[in-house]
Amino acid sequence: MNATEKLAAYIKVHPGAIGKVVDFDANTDALYPLDLTAANAELTEALIADTEAFSQWINKKLADSNCRYGIGGYMEHRTIYTRSALFNTDDEPRRLHLGVDIWGDAGTPVYSPLQGTVHSFADNDNFGDYGPTIILQHDLDGLTLYSLYGHLSRISLKDLQVGQFININQQIATLGNATENGHWPPHLHFQLMLDIGDAKGDYPGVGRYSQKDNYLQNIPDPELILQFADTNKG
Repeated sequence: MNATEKLAAYIKVHPGAIGKVVDFDANTDALYPLDLTAANAELTEALIADTEAFSQWINKKLADSNCRYGIGGYMEHRTIYTRSALFNTDDEPRRLHLGVDIWGDAGTPVYSPLQGTVHSFADNDNFGDYGPTIILQHDLDGLTLYSLYGHLSRISLKDLQVGQFININQQIATLGNATENGHWPPHLHFQLMLDIGDAKGDYPGVGRYSQKDNYLQNIPDPELILQFADTNKG
């Protein structure tokens, strides 16, 4: 089984074990699927290089569609990473997005959807990076799962301790603004991993497209946790 199949098997047996990542009411809230690939002609190099203009573009999409959040990105081959040298350092630039982004207002609460403990945290303070980041560790009947929350506010890291118990639906953070979240429009990068090796407070959220099959063995689809599929606007 690949990573998604392993997590799906656990959820099938324990459907009540999954909580929320952000506040969302499917009866009143809507999601806007953001396409950040080369197919989106609106994403010019000038737009994505300008954090304020990029933020305004996203905010307008959400407002015009009456959507609470923008959503998308799992295994999406994106063009937007040209904005940062962080992703352009070798023969094959990193362009494959490994998690899901939830675009919303700075200050939006972020929750742990599973019971677990704080594995690690760090402020990855580079242009285009995660900014403040939390990784939680979960034991799902013997299946170890890690969840990563990137682009948080700096206050989210205050008073955290490695090994700290985290309950399901416990608020763990808030979304950061562009001055603290790696210089991105406010959003959460939410990612799941079965194995993170020796990583602490950081784990790649963007990879090389040539390695996609390998990533699929370790990185489950976050939609299994988010359960947003039926609420996306087309």
